[in-house]
Amino acid sequence: MQTFVIDPSHTDVSFAAKHMMVTTVRGKFGAVEGSLEIDPDAPERSGGEIRVVVASLSTGFEARDQHLRSADFFDAENHPTIVFRATTIRARRDDQYDVSGDMTIRDVTRPVTFQVELLGFYNGMTGARRIGLSARTKINRKEWGLNWNVALEAGGWLVGDEVRLEIDVAAEEAATVAAGATEAGVTVDVAERSAA
Repeated sequence: MQTFVIDPSHTDVSFAAKHMMVTTVRGKFGAVEGSLEIDPDAPERSGGEIRVVVASLSTGFEARDQHLRSADFFDAENHPTIVFRATTIRARRDDQYDVSGDMTIRDVTRPVTFQVELLGFYNGMTGARRIGLSARTKINRKEWGLNWNVALEAGGWLVGDEVRLEIDVAAEEAATVAAGATEAGVTVDVAERSAA
């Protein structure tokens, strides 16, 4: 089993939902961390955890961002992170997997399955061993207590219940991360960093 630490500068966590039943609002979380436990010989035995900071949410419109961070939606002040922990991995075909696990939003934990594509292993610009993958799923926001909405006069609702989640991950082998930090004069406990 090999540990890879998520590289936040090359990892993207984004979401999309319908607005007024017609247009689509898209956003992303700018602060993300976590780690992956990868078994290259038996990917089904792999696992991992990814965490995003709710306050880093951005849709490109500050008033909307503040509303999404408020108690009407994510309640960032009282629930500062969103966490997904992988528990089960099932191969579908070459480099394609169903990754099931628990997602916690606003202290509500529910099962979610992502469709994941393993993009491959590669060496980064510094020669460090890295892994790339992409994950996609759809969730109903109300299952996590994100219930706020406004009825439209013509029928329907202001905010769609279905939310599309997309995660594009780049992660670096933990031994390389630790070695780099040590060379810089910093002592790093990888397990402690992953649990932070």
